[in-house]
Amino acid sequence: MTDQGCGQGSAGAHMAENAAMELYQIAALMLGNETEALGLVEETIAGVEIDPCADASAAGEIAQQRLISVAIRRMDEQNPKAFVPAPAEAGPAGCIQEDDIAAAGLSTENMAELISGSGRDRLRAWLDQLPLAQRVIFVQRAVLGRDNARTAYTMDESLPASRGWSAEQVSQLFRQALCSLANSLVHAASMA
Repeated sequence: MTDQGCGQGSAGAHMAENAAMELYQIAALMLGNETEALGLVEETIAGVEIDPCADASAAGEIAQQRLISVAIRRMDEQNPKAFVPAPAEAGPAGCIQEDDIAAAGLSTENMAELISGSGRDRLRAWLDQLPLAQRVIFVQRAVLGRDNARTAYTMDESLPASRGWSAEQVSQLFRQALCSLANSLVHAASMA
């Protein structure tokens, strides 16, 4: 991924290493299994052709999108019914009415702590309890900062046959996940 001819040298190698670590973190959150996550990252890096002199953020976005798509396909193969969207009005309304992590009482710093800090194990245990589609939506929205429309598009484009995911359906599942996370964190705090 690095080429001395691009003038990046060891800085390019460091950027590639950081990109691989970010991909691993996303894969582990999506799949819930570190061994599978490592295999997914290896497959992603091997399967993506990126110009080593290209913009690093664009290259990272290409690799990230491929990783997410392959993860969704793998999860769908394990449980195809998990990715059939419910009608937007079906299911509980949830305790959070806005599509924002702040609505759950979480700051960017709180999320960073849950993703890669001391709250990591707690976040992963909570993610393990979510239905697969909701897990994928949560990771894309809360961790990667994607919007509802892009998340819905990624869901449909990653599956073997379009399931008709809409931004509204993504929003509803994301709000339900935020409500669940907020409740989980309040419960954990009361137990401490």
